[in-house]
Amino acid sequence: MAVLLCCSSAALAAPPAVPDAYLAGQLNYFLEHELGWGRGSYRLEVRDGTATVLLPEEDLARRAELTRRLPALERLKALNVVVAATVTADAEPELPLYSFLGLAPGSVPFPVGDLFLPLLADPKQPQFFTSYRYYRTPQDSANVAAVGYGETFGVYRQPGRHPGNGLQIGISGGLFAQFNLDAASADLINADYTIGIPITWRNGRTSARLRLYHQSSHLGDEYLLSTSPERINLSFESVELLLAVQSETWRVYLGGEYLIHREPADLQPANAHGGVELRTTEPVWNGGHWVGGVDIKAWEEHDWSRDVSVKVGLEFGAYQPGQRRARLMLEGYSGYAPHGQFYSDHINYYGIGLYLGF
Repeated sequence: MAVLLCCSSAALAAPPAVPDAYLAGQLNYFLEHELGWGRGSYRLEVRDGTATVLLPEEDLARRAELTRRLPALERLKALNVVVAATVTADAEPELPLYSFLGLAPGSVPFPVGDLFLPLLADPKQPQFFTSYRYYRTPQDSANVAAVGYGETFGVYRQPGRHPGNGLQIGISGGLFAQFNLDAASADLINADYTIGIPITWRNGRTSARLRLYHQSSHLGDEYLLSTSPERINLSFESVELLLAVQSETWRVYLGGEYLIHREPADLQPANAHGGVELRTTEPVWNGGHWVGGVDIKAWEEHDWSRDVSVKVGLEFGAYQPGQRRARLMLEGYSGYAPHGQFYSDHINYYGIGLYLGF
């Protein structure tokens, strides 16, 4: 015999403005990622803005938690929870690709966050930050302010068999700029712009990122007027692949990229990329955690010489993408410059930076 529970309020009363499939995707994401319900432990049906959750057996705790934590979705008119011994969860299709990647049926439009954690120490990870750095270059030494603006926006996710897993496609973009603090007007030295399409995947402790992206680099006007450098029009499209394995505190990643189109045309295309990261589990200083990373790149253009970036500091908030966090990091770098126009210069810098996530 079925038991019917109806939850209806002003917060739920709104006409369905989009197809029921979109609302079903939102509810599936909430049930599996917020409540931790396993795919296959329930069945969801949505019709004309009314959602029905069917449970295979009486579970008062799950039913109460769903009622208490259900978010106010403007497209949801009413929610019914049906509990009956005769109800069985949907059987998952036995698709070879799904099985290999650990995926499940369904979809999540515009998912929050990403499945591949942002790299802690990569100087070209799209993110929001500001840093003070002291540079040593072949030409001079300088006090520099480095800033970055960027993020990854999820467009579509195919969920995994367990919460937190799946396959996602998104859009990522970033701006990386350096300003000479020793100049009277803090001249802009260089700015790199990136835009790309990342495809990320996670299954348990293993994750990967396949990204096709474009980068273009530009010198600042004041820097051009004051130094009259030999300008290089650096621009390229690249395909990147990284594979990561992580434990509760450590993550190791390895991969590389290949420039499929580049200017100047004689730029060597191959790159190897790897690194290791640490996040402690014991909280310090009102909930902060120690974090650190070493990122290493080696370009064919530089005869596979290693470019090493090191960052270590405290992280506050949630480390998962799509949630608020702040990191205060000591940082150092030794190798060929990661700043586009100066890619042929061997530099060193150290400093301190504030990194934000949203």
